[in-house]
Amino acid sequence: MPIRRQSQTVNATARVIENLAEQHHVTYRVTPSDQLAHHITRLAGDDVAFDPIEQLLVGLQRAGHLSRVQAVRLQARYLRETKT
Repeated sequence: MPIRRQSQTVNATARVIENLAEQHHVTYRVTPSDQLAHHITRLAGDDVAFDPIEQLLVGLQRAGHLSRVQAVRLQARYLRETKT
């Protein structure tokens, strides 16, 4: 039974983020700076890749719909829920 609760929790946070993005017509667009950062981290051996939900958070912040603090808190909540 705990597995079912975990997936519901993850889905709840993901849905909140997706709903915000849909409400504000926000998608994630890769910028040249994103590409550079990706290659630098990859070459340093720290390949970091955001999943689609985290990409929406970046898009929401860039569009000005979330502050940095709000985006970080939502991402932390999302990551905590996916980890359990």
